[in-house]
Amino acid sequence: MKRAEKAARIRAQLHELYPDPPIPLDHTDPYTLLIAVLLSAQCTDKKVNEVTPGLFARANNAHDMAQVPTEEIRQLIRQCGLSPTKAKNIRALSEQLVDEYDGQVPPDFDALEDLPGVGHKTASVVMAQSFGVPAFPVDTHIHRLAARWGLSKAKNVEQTERDLKALFAREDWNWLHLAIIFFGREHCPARGHDLETCPICSWSATKARKLAEAKR
Repeated sequence: MKRAEKAARIRAQLHELYPDPPIPLDHTDPYTLLIAVLLSAQCTDKKVNEVTPGLFARANNAHDMAQVPTEEIRQLIRQCGLSPTKAKNIRALSEQLVDEYDGQVPPDFDALEDLPGVGHKTASVVMAQSFGVPAFPVDTHIHRLAARWGLSKAKNVEQTERDLKALFAREDWNWLHLAIIFFGREHCPARGHDLETCPICSWSATKARKLAEAKR
């Protein structure tokens, strides 16, 4: 089966399962989403959603967060991994937003990626989910599933993103990356996964992929 045909079938299955997937990180506006996504690095969405209410009760906008001492931010997010670095970045990006954008999150990829601690994936999530700009944020989980499903042979998330953007219509990108995330959580875990019984892997994974997974 050609990649384009496989992609079309996967899209149909995912749309049936997750026609309107919710954003898994609790937030109220672009700023709180930006902070939540930053916190999600090497941390589960569940844990982030447990931490952010306390953080946002202290400060839920750039102007207020820029006044919170870095150590206090670290204490509020200490349950998330890499809390010292994340605290510094939250304080620094808040100050930069105040200085350069009057405290508002700019709807621009380059401007977002210029903020401390904000990479391409984080910027893509904010652009897609807060501003409705077509983007295809690819994390390690989507990278893994794209390989399992034979949609990409890329060695890194950047190339996987390019491969997926080429396979799927631009208007599908924003919901599709969420649908893949939910499918991975519910049907396609990283380890201990039976590809033969998976709704997508069972038909999309190559024999070589199934053999490789079986040996893990």
